[in-house]
Amino acid sequence: MAKVEIIGLARSSYTRVVRMVCEEKGIDYDHVDTSPHSPEVNAIHPFGKVPVMRHGDFTLCESKAIAAYLDRGFPGPALMPADAKQAALAEQWISLVNTAMDATLIRTYVFAYVFPKTADGKPNKPAIEAVAPAMQQQLGLLDQAVARTGHLVGDQFTLADINVLPILYWVRHFPEGGEAIAACAHLSAYYDRHAARPSFKSTIPPPLPPRPPKPS
Repeated sequence: MAKVEIIGLARSSYTRVVRMVCEEKGIDYDHVDTSPHSPEVNAIHPFGKVPVMRHGDFTLCESKAIAAYLDRGFPGPALMPADAKQAALAEQWISLVNTAMDATLIRTYVFAYVFPKTADGKPNKPAIEAVAPAMQQQLGLLDQAVARTGHLVGDQFTLADINVLPILYWVRHFPEGGEAIAACAHLSAYYDRHAARPSFKSTIPPPLPPRPPKPS
């Protein structure tokens, strides 16, 4: 049988989502660490986004679709609840994470550090200060959600959890995000618990490169 190939930047939270699915399911796969808009990515994704997947002559883009294919098409523990209501709640959380929380926590907060677009290359402090209330509100929402069972949905580790954990990983790298997560007792315990999973540890991305100093 053809081997699954996951193509996408290792530092991308979305690439990590599908790699964690492979790890949780015990799927033998290869990872090609490449940037958005690379030839390998552009050949599969119409907008050049990562990750993409190749499985024999079958190709797929978009992390949600790839995760669903891997979960349904391979043996191993199911990553979506069998119960219709619980599955709908998992889909709800995946949508909330991908449409709202990623935009706030990664595209705005983390990117203000990693891709600041400032004249001196330093973190974009106005953007960080502006997004802080929304970041705290969203982390508080997650804190409430995981308080009862330590999972986003029921008492099962699902694709909803897999979608949020890589985001929390990057948010914790920076001071305001790390402090905000630490202040959420339930979310902090949730993160520590699931960060110990083999699927999480084996997909930790390489560290961010140091930013070169601006010429004086």
